[in-house]
Amino acid sequence: MYEIWRWSNLGLAFLVELAGLAIFAWWGWNASSSTALRLGLTIGLPVFAAVLWGLFAAPTADYGSPVITTIVKVAFFGLAGLALWTLDHHFLAAVFVLVVVANLVIIHAGHLTVTATPS
Repeated sequence: MYEIWRWSNLGLAFLVELAGLAIFAWWGWNASSSTALRLGLTIGLPVFAAVLWGLFAAPTADYGSPVITTIVKVAFFGLAGLALWTLDHHFLAAVFVLVVVANLVIIHAGHLTVTATPS
């Protein structure tokens, strides 16, 4: 049962990361009326965020430390929530942030309390 719970939370973490990238693209598309700027932001923001995530926040990050990883995750998810808020999707922004916080707390608490994998 523990493994199902663990993998479900890790799967949810991956889905909210993908949702964050999609939110950045959505916000980028709506940030300007210029087609060139729209395309640049729609493609550039998610790519920039994904590169930062890969370097500092991913489980296999080369440059991540506990402090830097936390800062990058808070910035990534916080800015994604803020982007939803500025798109006038206040309820969706609140739900997104609450799901992210709950998921991160569950994953972090699991790492703190479980010292061995149950049989």
